Amino acid sequence: ARYETYGGYELSERQMAAFLPDALCFTYPVRAVHVSPVNKRFAEELSHRDYLGSLMNLGIDRCKLGDILVWEEGAVIFAKEEICGYIADNLTRIRHTSVNTSVQETEDITYTPRYEKLRGTVPSVRLDTVLSVCYPMSRSRLVPLIESGKVFVNGKLITSNGYHLKDGDI
Repeated sequence: ARYETYGGYELSERQMAAFLPDALCFTYPVRAVHVSPVNKRFAEELSHRDYLGSLMNLGIDRCKLGDILVWEEGAVIFAKEEICGYIADNLTRIRHTSVNTSVQETEDITYTPRYEKLRGTVPSVRLDTVLSVCYPMSRSRLVPLIESGKVFVNGKLITSNGYHLKDGDI
């Protein structure tokens, strides 16, 4: 069967899958909730963990939420449209910061991840070897991170430290 995935923007990690017959057109029930501090002057610096914790305190199941993009001016929370109104009405405070919320269409969101080009010399193109150039850790300290599911290559979870990278992999 043909399928498509969507999470609100092109490189989203948490996505919905739709299994579609050839003639069916489908609109994903995903919306974005924009969150910004009421008063930027008194706002704390909030992390992904702060936003997610506040959503969990509202009693929202994690499977109803997509990615949370944190920016300097606030955050965007991708969620199923059935829960977006509830989030917009009830999310009023994150840690000690009062926040405003508004529901937006996902087409209104543009996100480009920041990449940093690092250069180095490696004896092989194994994942653990390349990561040891990027991060100040030994290969033996990187292996548990890779095996515990903390490393993605081209958006795909990789759990083998011996994975061989190719040109252009992200």
